[in-house]
Amino acid sequence: MTWEYALIGLVVGIIIGAVAMRFGNSKLRQQQALQSELEKSKAELETYRQELVGHFAHSAELLDNMAKDYRQLYQHMAKSSSNLLPNLPMQDNPFRYRLTEAEADNDQAPVGMPPRDYSDGASGLLRGERPLRK
Repeated sequence: MTWEYALIGLVVGIIIGAVAMRFGNSKLRQQQALQSELEKSKAELETYRQELVGHFAHSAELLDNMAKDYRQLYQHMAKSSSNLLPNLPMQDNPFRYRLTEAEADNDQAPVGMPPRDYSDGASGLLRGERPLRK
């Protein structure tokens, strides 16, 4: 009969231990909740990154189209201004720099004049007129 009490005690102990482990270990539940939240956040971040890459790719495409349209408009205005105003002096024509096909494809502005801050000759600002001391 002693071994029967021992067997019943063992079974009751296992049941009580299983219940205690199941409901008593809050840190395990908290760790599992944090792990699932971390996985969810990682998935959301990856989705956001993919959306961001798609957004910038689409924006770059739109900007490229806009630049091409602007070049076409500028060429059209330059051609129209020379056809409609043939007697207008070249310096008064706002579209005097016509883009060639190579320049239109190159995305470079036409270079005809030096920049406004460019000086043609020496200004003498750095060259002193005083004699050097000995």
